[in-house]
Amino acid sequence: MKGLKLSKTSLLILSAGIFIVVLATLGVTRSGQMKEKETLSENLSLALTRLDNIEVTNLNVQLTELREQLQESQEQLTEAKDRLRQTVISVDVTDKLYEIAEYYGVTITIMGTTVIQEMSFNGVTCSLISLNAQVIGSLSDIIDFIQGMNNNYTTGFIRSTQIEVDDDIEANGSKANINMIVYSYEGS
Repeated sequence: MKGLKLSKTSLLILSAGIFIVVLATLGVTRSGQMKEKETLSENLSLALTRLDNIEVTNLNVQLTELREQLQESQEQLTEAKDRLRQTVISVDVTDKLYEIAEYYGVTITIMGTTVIQEMSFNGVTCSLISLNAQVIGSLSDIIDFIQGMNNNYTTGFIRSTQIEVDDDIEANGSKANINMIVYSYEGS
């Protein structure tokens, strides 16, 4: 077989055709890459936008929740300080005790208070006074009186109560010894 002879014109046309085909192939490949780059850029931009919105939204929600919790805690602290902001003067405490006893129909037979003391609770300095009383009356009135003391001294609590019930309750009534502490906060 003899070699195929092509003229210069044929070689030129053939070379130009191959060049055009190669150029067209490169153009199509480049066009596909540009479309893919554009699609990836759009997806990246959308993902970054979503990520920014999600992070900001989550942080805003957390910030709002934390501010609400802080405000609620400050309100609770203010409320607790206001409840504690009662004077603990021995006369005031005993006057209140006599008012409660009269309301519940019991008679105070013995009553005493301690000197006002300072005590710190979790870094908050409070004044406190201890109150000891002995009352007589019907058993139900004494029980109501004890509950009334807990309700009327908002910053106090009864540490101990001893109730003595006489065999002849109707004639002699009952007797109770009560020990209570009343707190007060006088700071700012």
